[in-house]
Formats: sequence, C-alpha cells, structure tokens
Amino acid sequence: MKELLRTTDPLTITRATDLLAAEGIQSFPLDQHMSVLEGSLGILPRRLMVADRDLFMARAILRDNRIHHD
Repeated sequence: MKELLRTTDPLTITRATDLLAAEGIQSFPLDQHMSVLEGSLGILPRRLMVADRDLFMARAILRDNRIHHD
C-alpha cells in the first residue's frame, strides 16, 4: 500500500475515492476516526491509500482532476 493523498478535507477524500472507483482503482481511507481524538476540529490529516500497482495511474487521475495534497 502506498499513500496517495493526505488532506484535512474529508470531501477531498470522498471525491478522490469516487474518481478512483470510477476508473476501477480501489482505495482505502485511513485516519477517518481521528476526529474523536482531536475534538472534531479537522486539524489531523486523513490519508488515502492505494495498492502499489495502482499508484501511478491513481496519481494521474488525481492530477487530471486537480486534486493535490494539502
């Protein structure tokens, strides 16, 4: 597994996940429940992971859709 995206914006994670799924790339969001520890302030980043073999294509998809790391 490789980290594809790290952001504090949960909507960006959702959009990226949907774009990747539409292209047949499975992604795995991590750190979704960290808001419990931070008090729902949204300061801790969430990560989106993909399989090693999908990293190159996933990066291209996000770049084409103007989704970048925070």
